[in-house]
Amino acid sequence: MATTRLMSLHINKGKTIAQTITDRTDYAGNPDKTRNGELVTGYGCDPRTADSEFYLAKQEYYHITGRSKPPFGKDVLAYHIRQAFPHGEVTAEEANRIGQELAMRFTKGNHAFIVATHIDKKHYHNHVIFNSTALNNERKFRDFLGSAWAIRRISDIICVENGLSIVENPKPSKGKNYHKWLGDNRVPSFSEKLRNAIDAALEKQPSDFKDFLRLMKEADYQIGGGKHITFFAPGQKRPTRCDTLKGDYTEAAIRERIEGKRVVAPKAKQPIPVPPAPPKLGLLIDVQNSIKAKDSPGVLRYRGCKSYTLYNTRQHKRLRHTNGL
Repeated sequence: MATTRLMSLHINKGKTIAQTITDRTDYAGNPDKTRNGELVTGYGCDPRTADSEFYLAKQEYYHITGRSKPPFGKDVLAYHIRQAFPHGEVTAEEANRIGQELAMRFTKGNHAFIVATHIDKKHYHNHVIFNSTALNNERKFRDFLGSAWAIRRISDIICVENGLSIVENPKPSKGKNYHKWLGDNRVPSFSEKLRNAIDAALEKQPSDFKDFLRLMKEADYQIGGGKHITFFAPGQKRPTRCDTLKGDYTEAAIRERIEGKRVVAPKAKQPIPVPPAPPKLGLLIDVQNSIKAKDSPGVLRYRGCKSYTLYNTRQHKRLRHTNGL
């Protein structure tokens, strides 16, 4: 049940167009997340120089068309698609291939793009970045009504064709990160683990601060002295300064809690999470939905139809889109 999201890339404040594109492509092609770049592929460009090629294409576009550059922050430099898969459903290579197919079908091969598959998380996910300027440098991609929906439907069709599951009844997320679609069973940060360790040590009612530090050492934390107390857990790259935890976990607050001057309400125990049931493929339903989707405006737009009509119910206007957009 791959999930997708479409974002437009604008110029960052204080940076040039070239720097903005480079920042995004460098993040996508991070060698630590893409098996030293093995999982980065490109179409119409070399992934190693995609930022420069995207930039040059834009300069050529303005030269050919004679159009002036939009005001700062108004121009869309590129588009970013994120596509995530459930843990264990695809290999890294399969995820990258599916990402390429999604980008090719959506752009119809008219825009250069790179596909970077990140494997640093349990759920493999693709970062697809395609140039807003077409390969012929004569036109630009314009985000249209329902484009994000069209991407999701195309992704669903590709998943069905490859025997993968899809989200049968997707619901719009409200304020959640794109990687939270698997739920909130994320790995706690080192700061959260440290707070829990401090609470556990204080529950043993240490006699003084020195006794508290002894309990923290028994919990496999290394203690740093000096002007500020620091804690260093196995696997951390750098120690955590106690006062950066703020609230009831600063050095002064811990001393007050030991002396009984500060009372902290115990945290409610979280229920043990029940492992989610395996995703239901429902291929018959998915195929039927995919057949219906072939006549939808978003998919028709990218399957070569000459034109189609959309009705904007909010504005009560009829919008006509053609392949020339």
